[in-house]
Amino acid sequence: MRRKLLLSPAFKRAARQMIKKYPAVKPSIASALSALEDDISHPSLKTHKLKGRLKDRFACSGGYDLRIIFKLIKHEGQEAILLLTVGKHDDVY
Repeated sequence: MRRKLLLSPAFKRAARQMIKKYPAVKPSIASALSALEDDISHPSLKTHKLKGRLKDRFACSGGYDLRIIFKLIKHEGQEAILLLTVGKHDDVY
């Protein structure tokens, strides 16, 4: 099921910072977002529900140490993906 991606201001800021600091991650982020839009359960994403203070959110992998945090929401009557942040594993959790 294809879902619309909605980028939060925090996600846009985090993505800009990641790409500025690590230019090589840009293709990984783009690939992960494309796969996420097509199928959040795609095996390469390793999507999983988070626990604790992030219990209403999900995370997926954009590469070895790259994580994307998102939330499933309703947008214009359809289920959408609200992208919350992107960064290295230890930075986003």
